[in-house]
Amino acid sequence: MGTGQKLWKRAKSVIPGGSMLLSKRAEMFAPDQWPAYFDRAKGISVWDLDGVEYLDLSLMGVGTNTLGYGNPDVDSAVVEAITKGTMSTLNAPEEVYLAERLVEMHPWADMVRLTRTGGEANAVAIRIARAATGKDKVAICGYHGWHDWYLSTNLADGDQLGGHLLPGLEPAGVPAALRGTTLPFEYNNFEQLLALVSENDIGVIKMEVSRNFGPQDGFLQKVRDLATQRGIVLIFDECTSGFRQTFGGLHLMYGVEPDMAVFGKTLGNGYAINAVIGRRDVMEAAQTTFVSSTFWTERIGPVAALRTLEVMERVRSWEQITQTGLDVKRRWQDLADRHGLEIEQWGLPALAGFTVKSENALAYKTLITQEMLKRGYLASNSLYSSILHTPEVLDRFFENLDPVFALIAEVEDGRELEGLLDGPIAHAGFKRLN
Repeated sequence: MGTGQKLWKRAKSVIPGGSMLLSKRAEMFAPDQWPAYFDRAKGISVWDLDGVEYLDLSLMGVGTNTLGYGNPDVDSAVVEAITKGTMSTLNAPEEVYLAERLVEMHPWADMVRLTRTGGEANAVAIRIARAATGKDKVAICGYHGWHDWYLSTNLADGDQLGGHLLPGLEPAGVPAALRGTTLPFEYNNFEQLLALVSENDIGVIKMEVSRNFGPQDGFLQKVRDLATQRGIVLIFDECTSGFRQTFGGLHLMYGVEPDMAVFGKTLGNGYAINAVIGRRDVMEAAQTTFVSSTFWTERIGPVAALRTLEVMERVRSWEQITQTGLDVKRRWQDLADRHGLEIEQWGLPALAGFTVKSENALAYKTLITQEMLKRGYLASNSLYSSILHTPEVLDRFFENLDPVFALIAEVEDGRELEGLLDGPIAHAGFKRLN
């Protein structure tokens, strides 16, 4: 075991679940093999606690670092902010500048509230929207965080959120009184949403613009029209999709305007900053309910976001990472075809992923992670693109991935899988860790 694996075992005795984020648990990749902790990160390189360098061809900070780790322009702005002071009794002016910039990018919006995390931003958006409509019930589609309002969906019978990214989320600790306040609908299933709205006093519709596939048959516009007709606040959660195919929200590409939108992840290139933007008549409801937090006023987040937006616009990062993602998807398919494997691809181009169509799918994900670690890569079955994932980087990556696909093909043809794995199989979704 390396230092990181040993520390991970220690962590689970003092941190419930071992980490603050489910997506960073070692069990989600290759239990007992994943390095788990980093000493430093720069560009697309990550050094573990033993000084071993890996190229990150996986999650790039769980989707935060589209400009690469330690972007010099962004970091220099943050360092300057630190020298001037990051917190004071007075407000940081950069929060005003960032709010104005986000409104400028989204002409339908008038006002902004800032937070540090995506879960917070989604909870803030729901609180404001409920205050604006005076109604409790929310129709949801997609993943929107960990707070009570969202997890209450699973108080109903069955795994109601299972089809919205993460299966197996138990609503333990969520007040039973919230049952029935949040109702799920499937993406592109407008009739299902229409039935929910017709049968319940829905005040808010909250949804991801796109995650695994795009809208069909005018779906987004139909949702917009329904919300307008029924006086419902429409929120687009763009924490994940924002700034990946467009400079701003993905909804700009589809030409459908919400009443509110939520941004995060890419906004600060690894620094903690999220934003809720919206129309004035909705956002002003924030003044009728208590939405406030000390560290939403610190300086680093807005400074990082402002400089990140400058760099994004200058290099047109959304175009670069989208093209990279399309190339990655094509090359995954080429590998699968060459080795006679069936794969199912998912995700926006810049958030690409695939699953081998087999009962051994999770074991194959683990095998890929294991074998690519040996070759000096953090990699599994998904790749979140950055502007530093150049064609040269991808060429070397796919050269190394080719023999791993060959191994999988051998197993599909009858080779014993157990002898190829050096440890337990990765988890799928949420599981309690002992």
